[in-house]
Amino acid sequence: MPELPEVEAYRRLAEGAVGRPIERAELGDRRFVRGPSSPRHLLAALAGASFTRARRHGKLLVLDMGRAGEGRSLGLRFGMTGRLLLDGRAGVERLVYSSDRDESGWDRFSVRFRDGGHLVVRDPRLLGGVELDPDESRLGPDALEVMPLELRQALEHSVVALKARLMDQHRLAGVGNLIADEVLWRASLAPHRRSGSLTPAEHRRLHRHLRGTLEDLMARGGSHLGDLMPERAVGGRCPRDGAELRRSTVGGRTSWWCPRHQR
Repeated sequence: MPELPEVEAYRRLAEGAVGRPIERAELGDRRFVRGPSSPRHLLAALAGASFTRARRHGKLLVLDMGRAGEGRSLGLRFGMTGRLLLDGRAGVERLVYSSDRDESGWDRFSVRFRDGGHLVVRDPRLLGGVELDPDESRLGPDALEVMPLELRQALEHSVVALKARLMDQHRLAGVGNLIADEVLWRASLAPHRRSGSLTPAEHRRLHRHLRGTLEDLMARGGSHLGDLMPERAVGGRCPRDGAELRRSTVGGRTSWWCPRHQR
């Protein structure tokens, strides 16, 4: 599934679209448009514009625009199954829980450049979306850049389960299900523990492992390449101490954790 490492890969791919004049944009499915803008308005804003910068805020890819779209931006969200392609090249070759088949019927949104190239969002399950001028103020600090104090403020005074709080994009942007399990496993913290119960030392440990996990997964090539991932199944054993992993539902999501060292 696209989490922060995948969207960062999409951002790097999208840098190849910067500065290329747009001939037109197309929608494979009008339902893919999010936010207050109509499909017609969104397509009109793109015609004749060009992207000036590709950036990321959590799991949101933002393409700033110039010329006809001066001062505007395009937001792309990928849900659980969305992939980004530029000129036929995929930003990520494989997604867990999605298909890597090249089905043009899954192309929900595309931009055609005047040079003949194209940028496409391919989303089998239609869980992502495209939005004109997305409201980034609704997102918390980016998980890769969050400072220790910001992370503590996102967690303290809350009785919500720690994993659920980490995945709340309004509090912290970029952490999905796989990364949350990996971070908490590395930090020796139980996913169902109350967010507000962490000690200062645990806050520091969590911040260190959040940053380290994201950097590791980006270097490895995806959120599905964590140390815990191969054991996230019935009968799986903790890679650290050999205890049988426990499966729980936390914040409505399936969670795998070690009852021996995660407290």
